[in-house]
Amino acid sequence: MSTLIVLMPPRDPAVHSQEWQLPELPFVLLDKAGQTQRAGRAALGLLPKASATVLLIAARDLLMIAATVPPLKGPRLRQALPNVVEDHLIQDAQTCHLALDPARLPGGMQTVAAVDRGWFRFLVEGFTGSGHRNLRAVPVARCLPDAASVAGAAAAQALQADAHAGEPSMPADSTDSADHAEAAAGGAGSANGADSASGPVTACVFGPVMSTAPALLPDVGTAVSSTTARASGALLELTIARGATAEGFAVPAASLAATVEALAGDAPVTRYVLTGVPGEPASAADKAALAAALPGARPLGFETLAKRALACKFDLCQFEFAVQPWSLDRATLRRLRVPVVLVAASLVVAIIGANVQWLMFARQRDAINTQMTELLLNAFPKTTVVLDPAGQMARQLSQLRVAAGEPSPDDFLVLADGFARSLGPVPANAIAALDYHDRRLDVTFKPGVNVDADLNKRLARNGLAATQDSSSGKWTIRSAS
Repeated sequence: MSTLIVLMPPRDPAVHSQEWQLPELPFVLLDKAGQTQRAGRAALGLLPKASATVLLIAARDLLMIAATVPPLKGPRLRQALPNVVEDHLIQDAQTCHLALDPARLPGGMQTVAAVDRGWFRFLVEGFTGSGHRNLRAVPVARCLPDAASVAGAAAAQALQADAHAGEPSMPADSTDSADHAEAAAGGAGSANGADSASGPVTACVFGPVMSTAPALLPDVGTAVSSTTARASGALLELTIARGATAEGFAVPAASLAATVEALAGDAPVTRYVLTGVPGEPASAADKAALAAALPGARPLGFETLAKRALACKFDLCQFEFAVQPWSLDRATLRRLRVPVVLVAASLVVAIIGANVQWLMFARQRDAINTQMTELLLNAFPKTTVVLDPAGQMARQLSQLRVAAGEPSPDDFLVLADGFARSLGPVPANAIAALDYHDRRLDVTFKPGVNVDADLNKRLARNGLAATQDSSSGKWTIRSAS
């Protein structure tokens, strides 16, 4: 099972949704063992196909807050989440796509991520329309080494605290969902304040800011070297991860270090610089210039970041963006167009062929019935009504035999004579009773009489057929014709 990991650029707030375009995206293709198969930069339609696709969503597009979430599920949880984060958003909460981190934080809180629904839908539909069916989207901040470990430790502490407390969780009630949502919205601010005041901070520079409208800004859509960005004061993509929450900024290269120190405060800071991004300059001067912009930064390889995305459990594709394998998008329908047409044509041919064959058999049946009727009327002209030519012919022949004094094959005398000739080693005095009715002969042997297994064969040679009742031992003799 191969996996494609793609680093997504942040949304340009100055560009309208009608003008959104994705530049060439850096990607890495991993096999089922986690080994790199391919790495590079390509347009959306030229990205390699894989069994699963993971999108790394920029921190500047996400608002991640720790909040108390009501114990709801499904549509009710989706309705309650906007009340949890509305106090932290500038835009309307209904225009944002909200996703919930499955890992719990200390105190029973959970991380809620908010992203512009139009932008997220643009990304998801773009990849699904290009044939990437199994799609996941994870925050890129959760793929940083220290940020992932801090979030995992916080979740472990929460589970340990719940185990020691042993208190039952509050049941979900539809009448209390609004109260839970308001309490969650009120508690989010205190949680964020406590989280920002303490705990280690992870800062990572992802390189120059990329535009999502390359047709409007062609000069910005290409990769810019770190030296040029440093000299001209171009913007750099900065991600600050603090515990389970994260923030993204577009910071001038000259003020990058001061911005990190101001945001971190007294908290210890671990600094990273993303390196090895396909398509970007990788000379020693560029690396030195980018490292000088954030002193003390460690190099973080792009492939390392991509592999860490596989372990991230926070999937942003939730609710209406959840993966639905049974749904068919336009790209899948285009690929299935020829097979569907062939199947439909095969069904049409099969239906037409079955009807033609039925018509042929119907004509043969009518022809045979006509011949049998003519034969019956020629042999017995006095027949006025013909319903079953074969049955009427058999009855008329039987009546002629009786009128001529010839016994019928199913008469008593004929059955008894044939049975007598078929007894063989069975003595005649072994028969206890003979009963004739409905053109069959019922024979009952005396108790203790052993009937050999060849009796059926001898009856068949004399034109008779026999069956034995296993419960009573009675034999039923009929004419084989």
